[in-house]
Parts: sequence; structure tokens; C-alpha cells
Amino acid sequence: MATVSSFESLRFPSRSDLHQFGELFEPLYNASTEEARRQAVAALSRCPQIPDETALFIASQPIGVAAIFLMGAKAIPDVTLMRILRATGPEHARAIGRRDNLSPVMIEALVGSHQDHASRRTGEDREASLEEAARLGREERIREELRALVRAATPAVEAPARLEPASEVHQALLVRFARAGEVGMLAVTLADALGSSQWLSERILLDVSGRQLAETLVALDMPSADTVFVLTCIYPHLASGSAELMLWALDPAEATLRVESWQRADSYTNGDGVPKAANVDDAQSNGQDHHDRSSETGRQRAAG
Repeated sequence: MATVSSFESLRFPSRSDLHQFGELFEPLYNASTEEARRQAVAALSRCPQIPDETALFIASQPIGVAAIFLMGAKAIPDVTLMRILRATGPEHARAIGRRDNLSPVMIEALVGSHQDHASRRTGEDREASLEEAARLGREERIREELRALVRAATPAVEAPARLEPASEVHQALLVRFARAGEVGMLAVTLADALGSSQWLSERILLDVSGRQLAETLVALDMPSADTVFVLTCIYPHLASGSAELMLWALDPAEATLRVESWQRADSYTNGDGVPKAANVDDAQSNGQDHHDRSSETGRQRAAG
């Protein structure tokens, strides 16, 4: 759901965003619970644009999951609907038939599909299928009513504070860890600068194009020279002027809005329950030991 929320927050996803989401969605879907799958599919049915392979994958799922997507998703073109119609059964065809504003081509295809399926099925099969579709419809309405009750009973979540520029300490640490190639510590520092979970900072660093990290550093108001240095250390293919060109093409206001949308999605999804990085407790412990030793040394010197 965190991945879907981040994708849903993109007003104009780029080709790279679509490709990356298409690769991530299927394995995350297979590893999720049934309820999380339903929520993810319902959220994607509201998106104005999704990868074709993701649409085909969702449409191939059991009708209990795929129905809401097939009935309501505006992002499925007729070409993809035709492929779905040919690859699935009558239950999926009926769900497609309940879409608004079906084109004449799709109506004709649905009629042909219905006649073809009807010629191969008995009246008992059709009755059972209708009862199953009615049952699924009732279950979906009940789920929607329960979600509405939960939303009404849940206090409104306070929106996270607006993104603040990175402090000088954060900037220095980002440069230091980039120079040393310590990507793990870079992710920890970036999460602290964003006031987010480490999941978000790691997701940003996983974008091999470097664009998400560039947008984040621009939104954090990091100096251009330091930004270029960090980008070229983490993504060597951005050397020889590519990093400078990428920064020149970015609009700071748009970058800030996008990073703030990632923050909101991360806050709503992860909140305060996100597990810390494995080295956080050790780092805090070592820092406390160093502080205690420094205080003891200071007292001894004062006494001397």
C-alpha cells in the first residue's frame, strides 16, 4: 500500500515511474494479504494512468479482486480491454460490461463474447454465475459501508509539517557518506532530513536514474555543487555533466511538491511504527558511550 500510495500521489507519472511501478507491483502484490490486495486494486482503479502490464495482471486475478478494477478503472484503453476480454472468462466480461461510456467497438466485442460463452454453458451454469456476481456485489457494498464507518469514527490525522531545508549538519553528512560510498548511512541521514521513515529514503535511492534523489536534494535546498557531488558518487553514470543537466531541468517548486507528497504518503502509511535501521540503536549507544567518556574526561581535567 505504501508503494501504491506513492504512485497514486504522482499527478503526472513519467515513463520511468510507470516502468518502475510495473516491475514492483506484481511481487509486492503476491506477498500481500488478501485485504491489502483489494485495497491496492481499489486505489489503482482511481489512478488516471497505470502501466499496461499492471492492468493485465490485475485483470487476470479472480473476479472477487478484479471486478472493481474492471468496472471502474479509467486508465484501461480499449486495446487492453480487448486483450483482457480474450484472455478471461464470462465473469470478467460482465464486469467490463458495467463500465461507463463503453465505445461501440467494445460493446460489439462484449456481445460477441457473451454469445460465444452462452453457446458453451448450460442454464444452470449461467444462474450460478449470476448468483456469484450478486454475492460479490453485496460483499463489496458491505466492505464500503464498513470503511465509511471506520473513516467516520477515526480522528482526522494531522497533516505532516511542510518540508524544511536540510540543516548544515545533514548536508555535511550527506556529502561525507556519499564520498565514502556508505549508502546505508546515507539513507539514514536522508530519512532524518526528511523527517520520514527509512523506507522512503531507501525507495528514493533505489531509483537508478537518480532523478528522485535529485528532486529530494533540490527540495531540501542543498547547494547545487554538493547535490552534483552526491549524485555522481551514488550514480556514476551521471558524471560528465549529466547530473548538472538533470538539475537544470528540475523546477524547485515542483520538486518540493512532489517530495512533500511522498512525505504525506509515508506518514499516512508508516507513521511512528516504522522499524528503525539495524544500525540505529548501535549508533545511539556508541554516541552515548562517547558522550559519557567525554564528560568523565572533562571532569578529570577540571579536577586536575
